[in-house]
Amino acid sequence: MAINLGGVTLGVGIIVLFLMRWIMREKKRLGALVPFALSVLYGMLAALAALGSVSALGGVTWLALWAGNVAGYAALVWGIGGTAPDVTRAQQLVLTDGGYAIVFLLTLVLLGLLKWGPKQSKSKILLGCLAGILTALSGNVAGVAAIPLGSGANLAGTAFTGVFG
Repeated sequence: MAINLGGVTLGVGIIVLFLMRWIMREKKRLGALVPFALSVLYGMLAALAALGSVSALGGVTWLALWAGNVAGYAALVWGIGGTAPDVTRAQQLVLTDGGYAIVFLLTLVLLGLLKWGPKQSKSKILLGCLAGILTALSGNVAGVAAIPLGSGANLAGTAFTGVFG
């Protein structure tokens, strides 16, 4: 699936709003930013790894990307009067079997945080994942994020399969 400029703008807008909240309301406490920042990275990894695959995670990332594209397009085109061209630059990320195991474990951690984590961090986590999904496929972000995220997941997966495989 392609990402349009409206979807990317919405993703960046979510990041900007949470940074404003962090500065103004949370008084720049690093601990308050960590759940959001980690969920943005997870959203990027999920979009780069699973988007386009026939899987539950692929379906969720596709739905989030579609909704963000529609909302961003509507905001840019109908709300502002601009245009929203396609800005997709990334392909699906190639992960090893261990890399996919790490993505699965991270997904379980995310679901656990949503179920049992502090109430105030749920919106940070969900909107962080959405922002990550919406920005992951854009030109510059995809190039910068894909290599360390994919390599990190594959490296951790190699260690994981070395222990249990």
